[in-house]
This record gives sequence, C-alpha cells and structure tokens, in this order.
Amino acid sequence: MTLAVVFLAAAVVFAALWFVERARRRRAQDAREEREWDRIDRELEVAEQAGRFRIIVELGDVAVASVSRVVSQAEGMRYAAGTDPETATRSAAALETSARDALADLRRLQNAAADGVRDSAPAPSLHSAGDLFRVMREAGLEVTSTETGKRYELRQGAELVVFRILQTSLGNALDHGGPGTRATVGFAWTADGLHVTVEDDGIRAAARRAGLDRDGVDKATAYSADDDLRAVTEFVEGPDLNELRDRVALYGGVMDARSVPGVGFSLSVVFPALRHHNGVHGVPLR
Repeated sequence: MTLAVVFLAAAVVFAALWFVERARRRRAQDAREEREWDRIDRELEVAEQAGRFRIIVELGDVAVASVSRVVSQAEGMRYAAGTDPETATRSAAALETSARDALADLRRLQNAAADGVRDSAPAPSLHSAGDLFRVMREAGLEVTSTETGKRYELRQGAELVVFRILQTSLGNALDHGGPGTRATVGFAWTADGLHVTVEDDGIRAAARRAGLDRDGVDKATAYSADDDLRAVTEFVEGPDLNELRDRVALYGGVMDARSVPGVGFSLSVVFPALRHHNGVHGVPLR
C-alpha cells in the first residue's frame, strides 16, 4: 500500500513537472513567435521609411527645380520691366503659373515628409514661449527670462528653431536637474541677429535635494578635478542636442553647449544674421 502511494505521488509530481515544463516551452515558443513578428514589423517599417525617404528626395529635387524656374522668370521679368513693359506683363502670367506649380510641388513634399510625423496643430513660435515657461514651472522648473534690444518679426522657420532651443534645453534641465532646478533664459536682440542663452543649476539643485552643498560634499559624491576639467573642455553631446545643432546651422547659427562644473548646464546660440537669413543658402534677403 505504501509503495503504491509513493508511486502515485511520484506520478503526480512528474505529471506536474511535465505540465510546468510544457507551459514553459509554450511560453518560450510564444515569446519567440512574438519576437519574430516584431522583427518582421520592424523590417517592414524600415522598408516603408526608406521608401518614403526616396519619395521625399525625389519630390525635393522637383520642388527645387520648380522654385529655381520661378526665380529665373522673376529675374527676367525684372530686367524686361525696364525696357519692355509689355513683355514684362506677359511674363507675369507665366510667372504666376510657375509659382503655383512650385507651390503644389512644395505641398506634396510637405505632405510626404509630414506623413506620420506631424499632427494638425500649428507650429510653435516665440509667442508660445510663455506657455512653455508656464508648463515648465508647473513641472517644478524655476524659469526666469531676460530680454535686451528691440524684438523684430522672424520667419516662421526661424521662430520654430528658437522655440526648439528653449524646449530642448529647459526639458533637459528638468530631466537632469529635477524639480527645484533654476533656469535662466536670455534673449539679446541686435540689428540683424539674436543671441539666445539658457543656463541652469541642475547639478547644484541635485546637491540641494540631497542635503549637500558644493563645499561639504561627501567624498563618495564629490566632484573630482578630472570631472571639472572634462566638463569645461568637452562639448555636451546627445541625440536632442545634435538635432538642435543641425536646426541652428540651417539659419547660420552657432551653438555651444557645456556643463558648468558644480553648477549645471549652459547653452549659448548665436545667430549673426537671423533677421534676414532665408534658412536655405545663408544669403541675407533684404
């Protein structure tokens, strides 16, 4: 009787182990299938993005050719206006048609580039900076701003670049410094350009939350001389900052992003000719 009970118990144990192992293998198989489907989805997505990129490049070439044709016709009409007004009048109709074609090409390019990326909300501008500051303050970032010089209107693309500078730098200050971080935004307007600065005390804010100060930091968390030297001599890099640097370069700007030892982060962007910069060839348009 006892032997039968032992065999029965062993059979139950083996059966339980078999079911557990079967369930484990089924979960592993399901996980492998899920990973395979994820891989296929990623490959399809990459292929789709590559196809969209080719379309964007082709439409961009067409749009550039269309705009170049408009510029050439406009130049010809300007020269003709001084010598043959009738010819200039006839050329105006052709110029209007070419301009409409160029606009259509640009809209196709815009739709292809924005598909799945941009929503229907209007692009932010400098007028949106106040809302950005309010949102950051509500999240715990202490934002103050200063402005010198006389502000002037900028092209929409230039305003978007300046807004992205504020958005990226203030967002990074909050992410790295945490609530209680102080950030100062500065605008210095000149006759032709703009200097934007954003400085924060994220490192010092983290020390304050930990109950530490710069002079009384425990050795385990102290800043070494190597850390200070590295912070002073190295540029700060990252996907957000690299993208921001590319945006700034489109409008002839120069960006400098550095850590300030024991304090936080400093971002400085100088646009020497932002007022008249066309954001394409770096040629001032007056």
